[in-house]
Amino acid sequence: MACFSVENEVVSLPRGAWARSHRLNVRWRGRAIASLSQGAFRAYLFPVYTPAGFAVTTESPVDHPHHNSLWVGADHVDCRLPFSSDAYEEASYNFYVNETFQGRAPGRILSQSVEHTEVSENHLRLIQTLHWQGPGEWAAPEGRTLLAETRTIDIYPGETANLIDIRSQLRPTDWDIRIGPTRHAYFGVRMAEALRVTGGGTLTDSAGRSGSEAISGQCADWADCSGPVAAGRQAGVALFPYSPSDSGTWFVSDWGVLSVNPFAKSRKEIDRNEVYNVAVRVVVHDGDVEEADVEGCYRSFAEVVNRADATSGG
Repeated sequence: MACFSVENEVVSLPRGAWARSHRLNVRWRGRAIASLSQGAFRAYLFPVYTPAGFAVTTESPVDHPHHNSLWVGADHVDCRLPFSSDAYEEASYNFYVNETFQGRAPGRILSQSVEHTEVSENHLRLIQTLHWQGPGEWAAPEGRTLLAETRTIDIYPGETANLIDIRSQLRPTDWDIRIGPTRHAYFGVRMAEALRVTGGGTLTDSAGRSGSEAISGQCADWADCSGPVAAGRQAGVALFPYSPSDSGTWFVSDWGVLSVNPFAKSRKEIDRNEVYNVAVRVVVHDGDVEEADVEGCYRSFAEVVNRADATSGG
């Protein structure tokens, strides 16, 4: 590739030592953009950098170790398991918390493959195939693979902000799936310590609200968390849902969480042979919300989305 590189991280270890996992590092003209990482329970993006090179997320904070930087997950994933020709039992799984939560043992979201294409000098597309695999259980000691996910990650480096579009397509395997309602889903961002409101950062949304108490539970085009990073510099992250229905209402926290959750208020049914699509744009920017012109970025984003919808007839 001419402008981008996608390379496995090299970990130098003494003889006999072993690295449990590796990252896939993405660079643009030598500049670090983000890394695809696979943890014990899910695949996620970490680190995630601004154009100036500031890492703005944290990988596994001590208070919520399942908040993995920029991640995808969901609790209350229910599977209809047939036990006769016309009768079913419903099994419930947790693909969000790293331990048993409300009686649901944790499943794992495991990367199977990653393909990458340099679409242009300013556009890299990564297509990641993942399996949502349940915990080991009676009659399924390795865990049932309930869903196959295609995660398409489009990266657009910029001077003020790096844009990362994430589209998640879920396909049930052998059984009908239901997700939600749950507050623990779907696209999540966990900010670095210094950028949290409790660390001196600022949470704002497109309606001019500020702080988690004012924003959470409300509707807005976008939400942003920005704060001090180093030597008087500011940086932050904004989220733009591709569809208003994808966000439902926002959940944000002063301790550093932004989330877009289409499963917050209603149960989504995904039958076999169907595909469920949800997408978000992540704006990883230098400066605060005004310096980065997050509102202007959103207007440009909305124009492109509206044109695409008009072209497709959607």
